[in-house]
Amino acid sequence: MSGGLFKSTVVVGGNTLISRVLGLVRDIVIARLFGAGAGTDAFFVAFKIPNFFRRLFAEGAFSQAFVPVLAETRVTDKDDLSETRALVVHTIGTLGGVLVLITLLAELAAPWIIIVFGPGFYLEGGEKYDLTVQMLRITFPYLLLISLTGLAGAVLNSFGRFAVAAFTPVLLNLCLIGTAVWLSPLMDDPVVGLAWGVFLAGLVQLAFQLPFLARIGMLGWPRWGRAHAGVRKIMRLMLPVIIGSSVLQINLVIDTIIASFLFTGSVTWLYYADRMVEFPLGVFAIALSTVILPSLSRQHAEEDSDSFARTLDWALRLALVVGLPATLGLFMLAEPILSSLFQYGDFTVGDVEMAALALMAYAVGLPAFILIKVLAPAYYSRQDTKTPVKIAIKAMGLNVTLNICFVVPMVYMGINGPHAGLALATGLAAWLNAWLLWRGLQQQGIIQAQPGWGKLSWQVLAGLLAMAGILLWGMDSQVDWSTWEWQQRAGHLVMSILAGAAIYLIVLLLCGLRPADLRAKRAS
Repeated sequence: MSGGLFKSTVVVGGNTLISRVLGLVRDIVIARLFGAGAGTDAFFVAFKIPNFFRRLFAEGAFSQAFVPVLAETRVTDKDDLSETRALVVHTIGTLGGVLVLITLLAELAAPWIIIVFGPGFYLEGGEKYDLTVQMLRITFPYLLLISLTGLAGAVLNSFGRFAVAAFTPVLLNLCLIGTAVWLSPLMDDPVVGLAWGVFLAGLVQLAFQLPFLARIGMLGWPRWGRAHAGVRKIMRLMLPVIIGSSVLQINLVIDTIIASFLFTGSVTWLYYADRMVEFPLGVFAIALSTVILPSLSRQHAEEDSDSFARTLDWALRLALVVGLPATLGLFMLAEPILSSLFQYGDFTVGDVEMAALALMAYAVGLPAFILIKVLAPAYYSRQDTKTPVKIAIKAMGLNVTLNICFVVPMVYMGINGPHAGLALATGLAAWLNAWLLWRGLQQQGIIQAQPGWGKLSWQVLAGLLAMAGILLWGMDSQVDWSTWEWQQRAGHLVMSILAGAAIYLIVLLLCGLRPADLRAKRAS
């Protein structure tokens, strides 16, 4: 277990890193060509809606509900995998059929969907609302395509083929970069080219995974499987998982709805801040969650509670060691990061300042976002979907309450950056979510702390203090950051990141932490 989990996490994280770097290039290109205005606000809402449902179907419900059922089937189907193959084709057929219907309804109901997700656009009226409706009709089929891609990726992950699914998002970024540069200039409204890029990306990503699915013998003609026992079980688990595993996405949509009433550019500022937080989440937290879910599901099916507890403990240790320095770095370097990446062309100094406020607020919740990705699979792998639902409802209630408490006074008193209040509310709600997940597992005796947590905690604290010191020392010379040329900004940012990471790792080593200490221990 020790080598396999760690190696798989590195494989997934490495491929995801490539995708995230290209994602940054994509965002830089979009910021430079389109800036932060009505057009980008419209596109990001039109992209966020299918992307939101993608998180529910592809990364939420069908990763968290499908994988445990698939693992359970494989344990009892070790000979010819015929039952496993039947489960896969029936699930693909059922999911595809449902999503085709949802897509057709969404195409017809696009004007009303925008009223729900961006009511401020509707009340404002005019070009922004019409443009958003037009682009949503182009982007919404992405939900069907990427959900099937996510299901195929879940199957591949369950068979240990982690690299394929982790690499697939690279194709999304390549498609968006290509359409932004070459297709958009040919359009009457250039930003619409981005919407077509989203649609194209869905087709390309699904087509890319199909040959790998065939290679492991899991590609067959989709069949409607409403009566299939495995499909029925997945459907029973699925609805609660949609809420329980996707509270972060629901909170972000609530932010978008409220932001649609704020200053033009608020949706775009929140988008770029969220993208920066998504970088460590995608490279590390989602990679870790992707790897441990099949392992936890298999260990639960085999009734190996000792290995289950050790796997979870190992994941929590990695979350501490990697998540906290990422949080500190994003918070302290928020403005330098955004200035270096996006302050070009139509993206102004003011846009950087507003996006930085949101990034600092989101960073407060980053450790909680990571913990949710680690703790939630411990429930789903045991096919417990009710508990995360109850927790999600409480967290969403806190998010809405804090949104009102933060944003309304800021708007009323004319305080700069009310959109940052939305980001802070999301982060604090995530902390409640993570704490309740942890407490539930502890009360059930699922979390069994292995020796060494006390020592690891002070080692990480010492590393964080050293990292904060070096970043503060280096930022004294960065008061005129926004006035520098891009080469100077990029150089200082890279040096700051490398210095902070190096001092953190050096202090960990000096305090006695070794890489072997972070490997999962095999159950005795």
